[in-house]
Amino acid sequence: MFKSLRDKFTSFKHSVGKAVHKKEEAEEIEVSSNIQISDLPTTKSSGPPTKLISTTTEEVTDAQKTPSLSIEKEKMKKKEKTKKVGLKDKAKTLILKREAILDEKDLAGPLWELEISLMEGNVALPVAEEIVSNVREDLIGKKKRIFSNTEEIVEDALKDSIKDVIRNDGPLFDEMISTGDKPVVILFVGVNGTGKTTTIAKVAKRLIDNDYSVVIASGDTYRAGAQEQIEIHAERLGLRLIKHQYGADPSAVIYDAVEHAKAKGKDVVLADTAGRMHTDANLMRELQKIKRINSPRLTIFVDEAIAGNDAVERAKQFNESIGIDGSILSKLDADARGGAAISIPYVTGKPIFFFGVGQRYEDLIVFDEDWLLGKIFGEE
Repeated sequence: MFKSLRDKFTSFKHSVGKAVHKKEEAEEIEVSSNIQISDLPTTKSSGPPTKLISTTTEEVTDAQKTPSLSIEKEKMKKKEKTKKVGLKDKAKTLILKREAILDEKDLAGPLWELEISLMEGNVALPVAEEIVSNVREDLIGKKKRIFSNTEEIVEDALKDSIKDVIRNDGPLFDEMISTGDKPVVILFVGVNGTGKTTTIAKVAKRLIDNDYSVVIASGDTYRAGAQEQIEIHAERLGLRLIKHQYGADPSAVIYDAVEHAKAKGKDVVLADTAGRMHTDANLMRELQKIKRINSPRLTIFVDEAIAGNDAVERAKQFNESIGIDGSILSKLDADARGGAAISIPYVTGKPIFFFGVGQRYEDLIVFDEDWLLGKIFGEE
């Protein structure tokens, strides 16, 4: 899982480490005539005098932050921040604390390589730019012990930046189920072939295990075999399936399922819909009709993690066309790049609720930032 992305991050850490190590060796040379000893605090030392660095004043300005493309969520604009890594600061740091200060020259090349690597890993462009910008801001001006482990500092900056991008500040799935008016209607949307029907069965199993009563609505009345497929899942789970004949109005099917749930005191209605491309205007209008008639508490976009940028673009378009409340990514266990898992929360402004990681009903993992970061960085 995420091997390709993990390898790219490792390469970035090595690149920064090499650049900084080369700088540290250079900064062990004799004192510059431009520095006056009187400018530095007097300290007692029993050892030989420490040599100062020879350099010139540098002014580093962070690259302007790229705003999020998310329509739903306004990201607070970060103020441009100018960091002056001056000669006197460098000298004091080297002499008194045996530390070096990271500057733009150390990071320019590796940061460019990082941005390219992220995009090669199917991370959306605005997301890659945001991650790189955050890493740059975190590292420039940072002090580190001479010849200490630079890669640990760089990895911490990467983790903080990615965590900021994928952070979910909204209510959790379980909270919305427990606090919502019953029956809670959940509408599942997405394109064909991405594991939507199997994902519905996994969510149903999780709800059953948490003592909720569930009804499934077979809202895919177009695809041949769709009703039979979801009926098999319903039978295995011991759940009631509400269906009409093929070609029926899916809004009516879901409406009947909601009315059945109300009459029987059921807690949750899981509504399947026909897979459709986000570019099909007529089918997207049909989803708008379904939402208008049935007022789902949650509209969940389902796609596969291995689809990469295609999944990111589809999530963005579904969100803009009908409005989604979150996503579920299937087949995460087969994803070597990880771009979709990182990008979708950022471009939609909506959380990922679950990851599908296998074929069993139990193979559904609640989204957790620390778990995802651990997998990305190989922390088993």
